Amino acid sequence: MNLLDEFQQHWKIHFAPLLLPKQKFLLALSGGADSTVLAYLLHQSGIPFVAAHVNYQLRESESERDEAFVQSFCQTLNIPLLIKKIDTQLYVAKHQLSVQVAAREIRYQWFDEIRATNPDLANSWVLTAHHANDSIETSMIHFFRGTGIDGLKGIPAINQSNKVIRPLLPFFRKQIEAFANENKIAFIVDSSNLSNHYTRNFFRNQLIPELETIFPAVQDNLLQNTYRFEETAILYQQGVQLQLKKLIEQKQNEWHIPVLKWKKVNPLHTITWEIIQPFGFTAAQIPEVVKLLDGANSSYVQSDSHRIIKNRQWMIIAPLANMQAHHIIIDGAGKTSFLAGELTLSLHDSAILPTASSGSIAPSNVLSVEWIDASKISFPLQLRHWAIGDYFYPLGMTKKKKVSKFLIDSRLSKTDKEKIWVLESDKKIIAIIGLRIDNRFRYSNSTKQLLKIEFKPV
Repeated sequence: MNLLDEFQQHWKIHFAPLLLPKQKFLLALSGGADSTVLAYLLHQSGIPFVAAHVNYQLRESESERDEAFVQSFCQTLNIPLLIKKIDTQLYVAKHQLSVQVAAREIRYQWFDEIRATNPDLANSWVLTAHHANDSIETSMIHFFRGTGIDGLKGIPAINQSNKVIRPLLPFFRKQIEAFANENKIAFIVDSSNLSNHYTRNFFRNQLIPELETIFPAVQDNLLQNTYRFEETAILYQQGVQLQLKKLIEQKQNEWHIPVLKWKKVNPLHTITWEIIQPFGFTAAQIPEVVKLLDGANSSYVQSDSHRIIKNRQWMIIAPLANMQAHHIIIDGAGKTSFLAGELTLSLHDSAILPTASSGSIAPSNVLSVEWIDASKISFPLQLRHWAIGDYFYPLGMTKKKKVSKFLIDSRLSKTDKEKIWVLESDKKIIAIIGLRIDNRFRYSNSTKQLLKIEFKPV
């Protein structure tokens, strides 16, 4: 069976059902052997598609040559063609990206634009010409980078999130190029593919050929390994998810895990990796996180986006708090929205004097209501994060107490403490929002006007 027959059989089984009525596929066409042969196979198979070529202007005359070739090729076969020309180096400088990441970003943003503006391509699948060698190289690169079992399964044939199909994955580069030569299909060669400057080219041009001198069937073996790893990954994820479901409890934007349960999981390091990797932690941080299980209260390990905090018998994974100073001026009664929720201040006649406030700590997810003597404050008030050195006189006490000590005594977690705001008047704290008012501002029988403080947390 030749490549065309194998391709058509593979397409019929795996991809034909994805084509919607009156829709076409969108082919990423570079002009190299892989994408040109894929275009020819699609054309010969009667599969409706539109080709899309990006001229990145990275290789001067070569980039112009590639564009001219693609135009000629598509014209010969009567293939609809779209072309985008862009100064990629300018894009790299503007967005502070590597050339490869920038090119990918440019390419997929353009695909989205095409789908949004062309009715016959709306929600269409993008076809790319990745083949077996690409999948093998990806698996090897991931192995050496230490990305875990998911990385070893190579490139997926279907990417649902980006709506990408890779119909040439079962076929090797040598099969594709041989088919091109047999059918006199012209293609261009990108000179940058010959340089080992890029990691993938080093694997392709140097490492794998060296391995083939020792293991002649290394590429076939590695391809079969990617298939096995793909099935192994499915079983692995099923087992992991069962473990994580028993361990993790999500509370709004935090994840809480009992310390003792985490310490007892088996295998500890593997499950720890599966817990922490979605939050930006690296494999190198696994020993540090495991050590944290026996760490001191409030100690933590940090990634670029999250912290894992030891809080007594719990491990808490929380987004990094925004530690910038926040100061909100409140000029009078009304509603004020801020990071922690919504604060409503309202003035009332003393005739509706409520039952004396207990000063107890309200649950973190319910409305908190406090009353104070309005004559003891003067607008504007200031709403801000609490700070080290802050003190107040908790309701019912005549001695001052540091806010930090009050929060410790309230048994708040490290992340809960970071969410605490205070309301102050003339540099005196009126209330720790949602927790306690200051004794100096309490109302009495002689109070004529009340200030009602309502706090609704997010």
